[in-house]
Amino acid sequence: MMMIDSYSFWESATAFLLAFVAAGLFTIAFKVIYQAATPYNERTLIREGNVAAAITLGAALLGYILPLASALEHTVSLLEFAVWALLAGVIQIVAFTIVRMVVMRDFSDRIVRGELAAAIYMASISLGVGLLNAACMSA
Repeated sequence: MMMIDSYSFWESATAFLLAFVAAGLFTIAFKVIYQAATPYNERTLIREGNVAAAITLGAALLGYILPLASALEHTVSLLEFAVWALLAGVIQIVAFTIVRMVVMRDFSDRIVRGELAAAIYMASISLGVGLLNAACMSA
């Protein structure tokens, strides 16, 4: 039977909890800021059954969480993690803004109308940006 070193377990468990809570708080902050950056109200649209709004918000969250996971794996301090988390959020919101203002100027109206094509396009952008963001953090 293998003995567990209780000190190293509690040290590891504490580090895990700190990282998990920090990542959770950054995710909540990103969600709030992202929703403030959109010209429509995701909460209302989703409560009304707007699938396009749910897809767009969900993919933005996943696109943000992907680099967060990479940052957790590749950083050595909470401060370094926080900087990467901030950068990942800015990049995700900038990508959304570019699509909305340059590529698809009627994007917001299309989401409000529940158009899945626009939502899937933005979801692809959000996830792609998140994957690139995560990969670049490990370079």
